[in-house]
Amino acid sequence: MEQTSISTSHGEKRLHNIVMVIGRLGLAYLFFTQLFWKLPPTFGCPNNFAFPQPAAENYYEANGSGGLCYWLGLETVYADQARSVLVTDMRPAGLPRIGVTITPIAQANAVFLENVVKPNIAFVGWLLWLAEFWVFVSMLLGFLTRLGGIVGLGVSLQLFIGLANIPRPYEWEWSYGQLVLLTLLMFGLAAGRVFGLDAWLRRRLTPAATEGRWFPRLILWLT
Repeated sequence: MEQTSISTSHGEKRLHNIVMVIGRLGLAYLFFTQLFWKLPPTFGCPNNFAFPQPAAENYYEANGSGGLCYWLGLETVYADQARSVLVTDMRPAGLPRIGVTITPIAQANAVFLENVVKPNIAFVGWLLWLAEFWVFVSMLLGFLTRLGGIVGLGVSLQLFIGLANIPRPYEWEWSYGQLVLLTLLMFGLAAGRVFGLDAWLRRRLTPAATEGRWFPRLILWLT
């Protein structure tokens, strides 16, 4: 019985490690695929960093925009329209349609985009691109993966608030919701401790951290 328990424990740990690495590398590749349609220094924005503009109810004028400018513009175009997320339509079963309204949050996001991001897109675009590049590197190498998870979570939440369930083009909310959940898991599970540089860092820095040194303790937390 004891031998069976030990074997099961080893098997469970091996499965845990395999799943962790697959999830981490999968997230790394996801962010890698998103780096090239908004490359610096133009971030895929033609027409002198033009943004889409509202044209009519539920419609917009592309205004010659593209790349990062196009999607940031759509976040502001639809911000004032009523929008719900976490939607479940139970009407086919004779039950109500439920969801969570995020219109006030989307409007606050649009104010920030209009007043901070859009006027400074040539600079802020670099920050956004580097943030996604960092998530890719962090997850690929298993390096400071809690920091990578925090950055990825921030990027994912902003996309969720700005784009989930917008009507045209329709953006399925769970395209962004699943990304929020995956980055949250990578943060909470500290995925770099399994076949990543974080495992090596923890071995090197644990003695100094136990002596109360703040920098090694900070690095250990980020791993």
